[in-house]
Amino acid sequence: MLLKFAYQDFLDDRRFKNTTKTNIKNYEMLLGKFVDYCIENQVVNAEDITYSHVRQYLLNCQEKGDKASTINTKLLRIRAFLNYMVECEVIKTNPAKKVKKQKEDIKIDVFSDEQIRQMLNFYRRIKQREKSYVAYRDYMIIVTILGTGIRRGEVINLQWSDIDFINKTISVFGKSRRKETIPITDKLVKELAGYQSFCKQYWGTISDYVFVKRDNTQMTDNSLMLVFKYLGQKMNFKDLRVSAHTFRHTFCHRLAMSGMSAFAIQKLMRHQNIAVTMKYVAMWGNELREQNDKYNPLNSLDV
Repeated sequence: MLLKFAYQDFLDDRRFKNTTKTNIKNYEMLLGKFVDYCIENQVVNAEDITYSHVRQYLLNCQEKGDKASTINTKLLRIRAFLNYMVECEVIKTNPAKKVKKQKEDIKIDVFSDEQIRQMLNFYRRIKQREKSYVAYRDYMIIVTILGTGIRRGEVINLQWSDIDFINKTISVFGKSRRKETIPITDKLVKELAGYQSFCKQYWGTISDYVFVKRDNTQMTDNSLMLVFKYLGQKMNFKDLRVSAHTFRHTFCHRLAMSGMSAFAIQKLMRHQNIAVTMKYVAMWGNELREQNDKYNPLNSLDV
């Protein structure tokens, strides 16, 4: 089967299976480059892809500066494509299965209290000075992620009907495409209620969506990324990426530092596998040790 047709057939299959638009774009970008590499190297049929082709392509990516995490993501996309070729009986076995993932240097950045204050105060000043909707919206995006840990796609798809002000919950469609309910604090309920009142006054007719663009239409993934890009340029934090994921990691970090159980953190973060949660807990082990040394009950007992 011609590789270019196999690639398009794979994308069509993912669309038929209702894969998210974001994942489709990732396949187009990451897998598409591998397909281009194969064709450039005279590999025109899917059946002709070998272990060596996959490994050499990833080696080239590494030489161009790709980190281990990026290499592993590309490998997962290639494996998924070749698994589909096996399902379609185009090939008998998946040659990418023999390619081992690279070991990653695990480092997850989080914001400090001072950095969070700087970002929120930045938007507060603009909001008060200019009565700006965009500043208020961006402020509330930060507050909402810090208070719930919701993901980037969940932010842009959040609707007012998803917020239960009485029972203090937010409902989102998570990675599993299931509707999940997250508890929210009194403080976040108050912030969201104030923001809703502002939106009604500002727009007249309020949108279904909590966070909208300047024309009162739903934000896109790109428009949200631009929010964080702009904020990152203004803050200029050294070696720290300003993104929705960093805010989500900060939420998880504070839960772990508070002494919350891994099981409870898993539920709030909505990790399907507790091993993912444990990775975060283990990562902040030194800080947990400091907290333990400071607050351990044995400190106050004569033993």
